[in-house]
Amino acid sequence: MIPVIQVINVNKSFKNNTVLQNVNLQVKKGSICGIVGRNGSGKTVLFKCICGFLKVDSGQILIKGKDIENRKDNKNMGIIIESPGFLGHYSGYKNLAFLMGLNGSVSREKIEDVLNLVGLSAEKNKRVGKYSMGMRQRLGIAQAIMEDQNILILDEPMNGLDKQGVKEMRECLLNLRSQGKTILLASHNSEDIRVLCDSVYEMDGGKLERIQF
Repeated sequence: MIPVIQVINVNKSFKNNTVLQNVNLQVKKGSICGIVGRNGSGKTVLFKCICGFLKVDSGQILIKGKDIENRKDNKNMGIIIESPGFLGHYSGYKNLAFLMGLNGSVSREKIEDVLNLVGLSAEKNKRVGKYSMGMRQRLGIAQAIMEDQNILILDEPMNGLDKQGVKEMRECLLNLRSQGKTILLASHNSEDIRVLCDSVYEMDGGKLERIQF
């Protein structure tokens, strides 16, 4: 079976700073793959390349066997990279409705479902500008999964969540994996990696190596 995500001998530099060095990665369908590494090790740049936000200098990235540069869009990906951006004067519900509307019709039922799934039903009509960091992170996760995307690219998805929030999001991600979703995530929390991941890689100085965890 062809891996859902394949990174093949990828290199990426910014001026004289090499950020990714001969990176190779495979993520199988219906699995959770974790990337660990210190800040500045290259994890976020790798995620942006996989999503097609940055162009690699050399090498190749395949999504379901197709080169990322030849894909017309990334609608099949749910993405959280860095801090999720929302319209602060809109409610949580209205933000999701607006974003869903950009890709077509809005499903009120789906929005209600994902808000309930991430624990924001009670706060759905509150302006996002008054959300805590953890609430914004929950809303980001809701955005990433609300259109039933098959691939989730999540860079530090637990940032800002309290202990209960982390527990709920872990359960959510495990449930999504059981539905056949393919998930690539970065986390500083070793417990997230231990509980969630089927495979683990470490990024250090732009080099990626699979590790036993």
